[in-house]
Amino acid sequence: MKMTGAQMVVNTLEKNGVKVVFGYPGAANCPIIDKLSFSPIKHILTRNEQGAAHMASGYARVTKTAGVCTATSGPGATNLITGIATAYMDSVPMVVLTGQVGLPLVGKDAFQEVDITGATLPFTKHSYLVNDGLDIPRIVNEAFHIANTGRPGPVLIDFPMDLLKQEFDYPETDEEVSIKGYKLLGKASEPQIKKVAEAIRTAQRPMILAGGGVVISDAVDEFRAFVKNTGIPVMSTMMGVGVMEATDRDYYGMLGSHGSRAANALVNKADLLIVMGSRLGDRTTAHAGRALEHKCRLIHIDIDPAEIGKNIQPAIPVVGDIADVISQLGPMLSDYNVSEDWDKEAQDMKERFAQRLVSENTGTVNPKYFLKCLSKKLDSNAYVATEVGQNQIWTTNYYDFKSPRNFITSGGFGTMGYGLPAAIGASVAQTELPVISIMGDGSFQMNLPEMGTMCQWGIPVKMVVFKNNRLGMVHEHQFMLYNANYQAVYLDGSPDFNKLADAYGIKNAYITENSQIDKAIDEMMKDKESYLLVLDVDPYETTGDALNEKPMTVKEDN
Repeated sequence: MKMTGAQMVVNTLEKNGVKVVFGYPGAANCPIIDKLSFSPIKHILTRNEQGAAHMASGYARVTKTAGVCTATSGPGATNLITGIATAYMDSVPMVVLTGQVGLPLVGKDAFQEVDITGATLPFTKHSYLVNDGLDIPRIVNEAFHIANTGRPGPVLIDFPMDLLKQEFDYPETDEEVSIKGYKLLGKASEPQIKKVAEAIRTAQRPMILAGGGVVISDAVDEFRAFVKNTGIPVMSTMMGVGVMEATDRDYYGMLGSHGSRAANALVNKADLLIVMGSRLGDRTTAHAGRALEHKCRLIHIDIDPAEIGKNIQPAIPVVGDIADVISQLGPMLSDYNVSEDWDKEAQDMKERFAQRLVSENTGTVNPKYFLKCLSKKLDSNAYVATEVGQNQIWTTNYYDFKSPRNFITSGGFGTMGYGLPAAIGASVAQTELPVISIMGDGSFQMNLPEMGTMCQWGIPVKMVVFKNNRLGMVHEHQFMLYNANYQAVYLDGSPDFNKLADAYGIKNAYITENSQIDKAIDEMMKDKESYLLVLDVDPYETTGDALNEKPMTVKEDN
């Protein structure tokens, strides 16, 4: 059957189950946009290509399959780069469709030409520059296979405009995807898993560090059952938040430079750490690196062999899918339970550093208390997307997540401007649960125009902005590390966010006291429409994990 390259693209997207494409049109990808108009696939116009990539990421985090975004050549493609790198660092499956100048012009510095496959090579699982229109169906099928399997990640396909317009013979039957050199892992090594079981049995103070790999493996239920049977204390990385319910007795919070004091204190007492699905990044190991290298045996389990030993050398490496490893390890430890002494020591540590809520009015809204109230009122039954900065750390430590799938954040790349478009993508992916975007007033302004996308397409997102007129995290760092020399952190000139919401036709409110929290949350959540809630927050509120701590006392800002 004869059809254009662009029609081939759309047909193959449909065969891969694609329901939504997020993107921005231009001359080079217009042939694809044109054919999408005749397809059941919904094309959502964003306000910036970066927003399209983040929306595809949020969509993927909810659906557990690759999100799709598209942009034109040149600046359209380069605007996707931050979103692609963000997805890569957090192992989020994504297929990126970019237009390119015609093949005869490639390499000649044509109008809006850029080597996007080369530019994104370090942070894609794979990238393609299509050179033959007959290859389009195979390449698109391969892209989805690569993005969704193994350790997930983004795959980019660059389509020269002339190939999208030309007609080719579309294959009547689809060939099974078979990529030379791309092999999926089989079962994890049983001898290595036996070593893990023996190490756990002989340890006096074992702990588990759960990372995003447990979530990606879809092994949360199996993981929780394993912990319940063994009683081994658990901490998480940021990407593993929610693997254990926040209120579970065996969960001790997030480990690392912005983690809980209980987790950071306890890991330094452990003699065995079982790392499941974490790359052991610097923020995770910041407060525990010395203990892990010199005092504590390390077991590192990960599906990506490149991550094992990259940052800290383990005593026992295990390459494998977390679900498979747990299925083998569980029966080997069916009669095992941690010692009463270690359990008591861990519980005592947890109680010592327990969060204590303080709710009195202080002239501003305590963001930590607000997040506790929000998770309690919603029974944690919502998708929560954050930006990066203090808002992210507060949410991680004080919102009581019950499921890791409900927490959407940029953990590895730390991308400001991620949260609002990711929340939009999550809302498009499902309609059962509300979606809340938690933002600082700095990060909110990075992709603020995507409110227009929400309005155009009727996408309901609840937006919560912690307003302190500062880049809060940098402000806090300058206090701690630069003798309170505050530079380039003030957000003077910011708009009135509530008036801006009015301009978009979005309901909104502004609160300044803790006593207003309950009513404000009820008003925000009473219907399914978009809403903006702005909270006046003390600019000296820290990311420390004691809710009753006093804000830092410093000299007046310059």
